[in-house]
Amino acid sequence: MARTPLHEWNLKTEAAIALQHELAQHIVLEDHLGEVRFIAGVDMAINEEHNAARAAVVLMSFPELEIVERHVYEEPIRMPYVPGLLSFREAPSVIGAFEQLRQKPDLIMVDGQGIAHPRRLGIGAHLGLWLEIPTIGCAKSLLTGKYDKEKLGEEAGSWVPLISRKETIGAVVRTRTRVNPMFISPGHLISLETSIRYVLACGKGYRLPEPTRQADKLSKDNTTPDNTDVNFTINYSSSQPDTKNMNVQVNQFKLW
Repeated sequence: MARTPLHEWNLKTEAAIALQHELAQHIVLEDHLGEVRFIAGVDMAINEEHNAARAAVVLMSFPELEIVERHVYEEPIRMPYVPGLLSFREAPSVIGAFEQLRQKPDLIMVDGQGIAHPRRLGIGAHLGLWLEIPTIGCAKSLLTGKYDKEKLGEEAGSWVPLISRKETIGAVVRTRTRVNPMFISPGHLISLETSIRYVLACGKGYRLPEPTRQADKLSKDNTTPDNTDVNFTINYSSSQPDTKNMNVQVNQFKLW
């Protein structure tokens, strides 16, 4: 899964914003999917106390939605939190987790925004460009845009467009009846309509589509089920914490 680096991650705010504008011009919102047999779900956890980013990637078969691989990857945070620049903070560890995969996914679902972002480059879109794999942003909350709440039905499968500056940037999708909707937006190499279709096809009665639901669980779980191997990787090559701090992080890895 390793690819040639697209750019540096540790950038000044102004440079990162300029890069987002540039990268957004390369987003493709048309379907470039073949047969979808494997879908990866991605989620993140940040440990501010230890300045560490922890990414969880779960690969599932499709349409069976059975777990094939699970990987957790941790490394030091490279950039401080800046609103709108979340991908620069979280994506490096996600890419590290993807590099552990033995089977390349045909589609990626990311717990975060695709193009439903002020500069049209949320973490889902950013990862799609970096990995060159069709990617969908599956966010639990609204970042930008407006939608007609009155037209959104209560039944699962109902959806309305998410609009920003007269442009459709995503959809507000009811993935479970009478439960808060998800904010779905294409990331890269996929259309909005196809994004919605796959999100609904990956529902198993929960609000979150199953790939990101499993990734969310893995990013937070303190225990590992006996019947599923999990590959844990801790990388400190991007920075050099002192030995005492590194020992604390390793010893407490499964506790957060």
